[in-house]
Order: sequence, then structure tokens, then C-alpha cells
Amino acid sequence: MAGSVLIVDDESVVIRSCERILAPEGYSVQGASSAREALEVMEKEEFDIVITDLKMPEMDGIELIRRIREKSPSTGIVVITGYPSQDSIKDALELGIIDYLPKPFSPQLLVDITEKAVAAVKATLGKERPAEEGDVEAKLKEINEVIESYRTKPGALIPVLQKVQGILGYLPPTVQRIIAKGLNLPVSEVHAVVSFYSFFTMKPKGKHNVRVCLGTACYVKRAAEILQKIKETLGIEEEEGITKDRKFSLETVRCLGACGLAPVVVVDHDIYGSVDPVKVPETLKQYG
Repeated sequence: MAGSVLIVDDESVVIRSCERILAPEGYSVQGASSAREALEVMEKEEFDIVITDLKMPEMDGIELIRRIREKSPSTGIVVITGYPSQDSIKDALELGIIDYLPKPFSPQLLVDITEKAVAAVKATLGKERPAEEGDVEAKLKEINEVIESYRTKPGALIPVLQKVQGILGYLPPTVQRIIAKGLNLPVSEVHAVVSFYSFFTMKPKGKHNVRVCLGTACYVKRAAEILQKIKETLGIEEEEGITKDRKFSLETVRCLGACGLAPVVVVDHDIYGSVDPVKVPETLKQYG
């Protein structure tokens, strides 16, 4: 079994859709139509992750997350909402959610985020040491020197993020917490800036970065097949991964803004439209 998932949403169609998408992938899926029902279900059963709506009557998603954190701190949480506000997302981030899904979402996006969330929870429970910790330890002195040099300067956050990403190559949660503490800022503020600007990344990047669009227009034109072919060609097991030699990294995006060229793949700054899965190895060979 891939993992256990509880879907919490007052719209039954959302619960049924998630069940139809995730069950064939091997997940054990249950639904709850309210936050109170979800808490009752969780008294009887344990789940790897909870995927919850934010906007619900009686008890909203934020309060549900707080109660889950009190009773089951190891449970992973993903937020699903059609009306994300800056405050609600900030509150959810401060409560330690793993990711969020905007409504409407594609089946592939739901599968991808669920897979990553379950993997993150299982890694934590198994006390596996994240690879990022080794990267950060090796560069910690340089990172702290950058923070110290900007500590008293106004508007220091973005320059520090740029410098640190230049040193490490990416900005994982561990580094965001170090920067937040060093600049005396809330972690949520640092995360919000990293998430907002496209030139910041929370994932390690290879020499060549491959991005696959999984937006609706691309998805219906075999984007999932293209993604699988790229994974096989590069030997990358997960959607958001990097080859052992760090020559290639792979990521999926929700939209590249080029729907007329669907399906779209971007390698570094090169855009490939109307991609044929069969020709993927030939395309990637150019960057060998």
C-alpha cells in the first residue's frame, strides 16, 4: 500500500474525485465532509497525510490543522482550497503544512503532491537524514557569514536569499529557518518570498534543469507519458529529483503559460512544444 490518506472537504464531489484518482495508485483513501467528522475518524484510525479544505462551515481548515497538530503531530497535511488568501496560507505554513492544492487541480498534480507528502512523512518517521542537511552543514560557515554581513541592513532578506542560493544552489526549509533566525524574521515571511519569486528554488538543481508542464492543456496531450519517459531516460525515480551526478534535475510545474504549444517541456531556457514522448531521449541527448 502506497499510503493512507484522509480527504476533508464539505464538497462531496471533491472527496469522490480524490478517491477515484488516488485509489488506483495504491492509496487507502477515506473521506470526511467536515472538520469534526475528520477528528472523529482520526480518533479511530491513523493516516499518513490529511488533505483538507480551508473554507468549511462550523470549523475551518486552519482550526482542524491546529487540532491535528496537537493530537497527531507526525501526520502530514496538505491544504486544498479554491480561495487561498495571504493570511490563510501564512497561518497554514506556520502550522507546518507540506504543500497546498489549488482548486481546480489536475489528477496528475494531486498524485504528485500526495506522493511527495507521503514520502516526506515516512522519511521523518523512519528518521532518515535528509540529503539537504549534509549540503547545509558543508556550507554553514559561508551562509552564516552572509547573514551576518546583512543583519543590520534594511531590506536584507532578498539579497541574503540570492547570496545563499548562489552558495548552496537552492533554499531548502532548513536554510530558510537559519536565515529567518539570523535576520530576526518569521519563517513564514522567508518562505513567502522564496515561494513568490520564480528565481528562488527550494529544490537542488542539476547542471541542466528539465521542467515538465502538467497543466490541463498539457496533461490531456500526454504530459504524463512525457514525464515518465524523462524519468526513465535520466534514471530519476521521483518527479522532483536530480541525477546522482547532478547533471540533470527534473521538476513539474502547474503552468508555463504556453498552452498553445502543449505539451511543453523546458530544458534550461530552451522551450520545446508539441513534444512527442518517443523523441524525449533524442532531445535530452543534446545536453549530454
